[in-house]
Amino acid sequence: MTYDTHTKVQPITSGDALPEDHAPVLASSQVMSGAEILLRSLEAEGVKIIFGHPGGAVIKVYDEMHRINPSFQHILVRHEQGGTHAAEGYAKATGNVGTVLVTSGPGATNTVTGIADAYMDSIPIVVFTGQVPTALIGNDAFQECDAIGITRSITKHSYLVRDVKDLARTVKEAYHIARTGRPGPVLVDLPKDVLLAEAPFQYPKTVNMRGYAMADPVRPEKLERAARLIAESKRPLFYVGGGAISRDAPQHLTELARHSNIPVTTTLHGLGAFPEEDPLSLRMLGMHGTWWANQAVQHCDLLIAVGARFDDRVTGKLDSWAPHAKVIHIEIDQSCISKNIFADCAILGDVQNVLERLRPLVKPKDTTEWLQEIEAWRQECPLQYGHDGKLHAQGVIEQLRNKSGGDAVVITDVGQHQMWSAQYFRFLYPRTHITSGGLGTMGFGMPAAMGAAFGMREKGLSRPVICISGDGGFVMNAQEMSVAAAHKLPLKIAVINNRFLGMVRQWQELFHMERYSHTDLSDTNPDFVKLAEAHHCVGLKATTPEEAKSVIDQAWEVHDKPVLMEFCVEKEEMVFPMVPAGAATGDMITDRMTPNSFV
Repeated sequence: MTYDTHTKVQPITSGDALPEDHAPVLASSQVMSGAEILLRSLEAEGVKIIFGHPGGAVIKVYDEMHRINPSFQHILVRHEQGGTHAAEGYAKATGNVGTVLVTSGPGATNTVTGIADAYMDSIPIVVFTGQVPTALIGNDAFQECDAIGITRSITKHSYLVRDVKDLARTVKEAYHIARTGRPGPVLVDLPKDVLLAEAPFQYPKTVNMRGYAMADPVRPEKLERAARLIAESKRPLFYVGGGAISRDAPQHLTELARHSNIPVTTTLHGLGAFPEEDPLSLRMLGMHGTWWANQAVQHCDLLIAVGARFDDRVTGKLDSWAPHAKVIHIEIDQSCISKNIFADCAILGDVQNVLERLRPLVKPKDTTEWLQEIEAWRQECPLQYGHDGKLHAQGVIEQLRNKSGGDAVVITDVGQHQMWSAQYFRFLYPRTHITSGGLGTMGFGMPAAMGAAFGMREKGLSRPVICISGDGGFVMNAQEMSVAAAHKLPLKIAVINNRFLGMVRQWQELFHMERYSHTDLSDTNPDFVKLAEAHHCVGLKATTPEEAKSVIDQAWEVHDKPVLMEFCVEKEEMVFPMVPAGAATGDMITDRMTPNSFV
């Protein structure tokens, strides 16, 4: 029997008859071990790559992998957290479900941060964890842990497989749940005796699960009401989140925005959903968004939210956010509707489908005065940094952008460099900006970039993959450089080294009377060039803008291994503009203002 552990999906026991459309892929039912059934199921599912690490509970899977040589590629990661982030990067870059295979106990617990990250950011991954034999579950056996219980609140769904006959169906359901609706992580716990047991292999072609259904078709009157609100508005604004990208809706969004002359602002995860060089782009909003985007939110009379969840980093103080606006909310997850901000017109459905059906109902608008007002805010407080001959992180990011022409996949870690990348890179295409948003996971960047690079290779794309990281976050998963080097991935790794935990230091300076408690990394940072070389990569270093340009040029000449570029930037640089925690987005501080009123 397979035990389903979330109430979103009703249990299907082995006594339930499968529907007729569960016809097996194979014409004959060959008897196999559970381990081989797992591998054959992954092949049947179309999995191309797995990030994994072997151990006792899954040793039979790795034995079968050696014996049958499955069609997918297995990547041996150096740490299970790195493997989970790699699966996230792969999923975000390709749109496919990422796959992870680890052993029981510490193997499973090491994936928890990555699973939580995927859950917060709606990334489709399936994590297979080994488990002790079913007879030993609950007996404190060696390397036993309750992976289901530990991850219950951070998975979209999870399974404990107790009967080998249920394994193939469970795999099919896991991938279906991960990719459909609002995407997210699914965990499948595999006891060792289930992997050793034998059964006929029958992989279902389709899924029919009680209690799990897609959103009902959008009612025409909902679309008509949205079109009326757009027609009646004077200062409309699109607010676009990562849901637009995950549902492959950027083209439809761009067509509708240009057709209606409505400006667009995006969240951190929405970067790339609308080209930032378009005159209608206001770029990112929120805590470290642009001044003009946040001012537009505060003055708009209609906010059209597309695949966004009104995160606190976007809204700031809720009762002061978008005070004059009616809200249209287009979202696939019903739980997000009116959770933080009331939706005057809620449209529950697939974002791509909704935008495609809405466009014929919307007429072009004259938004000239509104756009001129926004342009005045843009001129009032542009993004800027010092051009004083010193090496600034913002300048490094602009140089990386100029070198790539914007046609690159950029993966960032978490911290100041993350916000500077969002502000200064100017993203043009969907799935070219990958970061940890909801959980804010330091150590995300390097393994996620590795996963994205494997995804680009799988798709036959030569688009460069750039990992931008801080010195604090990079060392948390630097071990995956060896894996990237072994597979000759031409990653371009930019370590923005200010010798501090920069974002925490910024808060300590602004809001904690310059008490710099345990944020100075000067005495513990490694020699990053030597660290890169120790992991079989190229290491380069720059301390001036001129050296930075030379280092970047050299990095682009390396095509058979990762290159780590260390940029020693100004230590005390801060990210502006900024909305202090708990403040309204209309109360942004800039480098010309004082934060004293927010202390």
